[in-house]
Amino acid sequence: MLTKTDDFKLITADGVMRAAERLNGKAVRTPIIENEALNAAVGGRVIVKAEVLQHYGSFKFRGAYNLISQLSDDERSRGVLAWSSGNHAQGISFAAKLLGTHATIVMPADAPKMKADNVRALGANIVTYDRYSEDREEVARPIVEKYGLAVAPPFDHPHTIEGQGTMALETFQDALKKDIDLDSFIICCGGGGLTAGSALALEAVSPETEVWISEPEFYDEAWATIRDGKPHIADVTKRTICDAIATPQPGKLTLPIMERLVRGGVTVSEKDIREAMIFAYQHLKLVVEPGGAAALAAILSGKFDGRGKTTAIVLSGGNVDVTVFSAILNNEPIL
Repeated sequence: MLTKTDDFKLITADGVMRAAERLNGKAVRTPIIENEALNAAVGGRVIVKAEVLQHYGSFKFRGAYNLISQLSDDERSRGVLAWSSGNHAQGISFAAKLLGTHATIVMPADAPKMKADNVRALGANIVTYDRYSEDREEVARPIVEKYGLAVAPPFDHPHTIEGQGTMALETFQDALKKDIDLDSFIICCGGGGLTAGSALALEAVSPETEVWISEPEFYDEAWATIRDGKPHIADVTKRTICDAIATPQPGKLTLPIMERLVRGGVTVSEKDIREAMIFAYQHLKLVVEPGGAAALAAILSGKFDGRGKTTAIVLSGGNVDVTVFSAILNNEPIL
């Protein structure tokens, strides 16, 4: 890793509050949505945080801007490097453009075309790798050393984690304005940046709200690691439609936070994900990518029991290629 394992001690709820100040007027304050059809399907009250409406369709802009905005002038002059399958890549590229620096992105060769096209359109340079046979951090390391770039990890950095936590902070604040108390909050989980930051924020402002994570089958190592108290690593040769959250293991900085604050985990199948995406399109009128639909899939499938509860969920990303989305809507195989 290119971060220190003791940096998690520096990640705080106060840091999330300061990140919210930096992001004020920069990030979209995405709405919370309540839908009668969803409530009826679940048998409880569901509050949806629509991060699909964030800049470039993902919560990732929050952590990206929070990190780059705190770099020194010298670091910004040399540029930043990130690795990502697409959402963090877009967030970093847009934040870099806003803050006057240049981004280099290490992306898997099979990343969704729409995400790669957006990254290039924002002026970033893409270096591709094979996600099934190469380690993205090992690909990144010589580039960082050669050009002296600042590293902007997708989840394992204090400023990234604190920026992502503003999603849950906003959800709580907007729910409070409507006199809504949140029993639980389900978060789509890959490396754990969104979960860790959100859990810290909720511990400070709504400690009675339980944090749950939802992960795709084959890549459900975060909850397994928390549950069993020993490391689990996903088999990255397994194919999944949830590219945005298909990480091999939770981060070294995110894991200690999740171990302390996450109360439960759900594993959702590809079928669950597909059905959630269709439901979001038909009833919420929102386009959600597979990884971004994991929390909705958890509660719609009944794998998280939302009956009689008030549960917040996040739709964390909406960047899905048209051909993939069409296949899912038409119940066709994804080629």
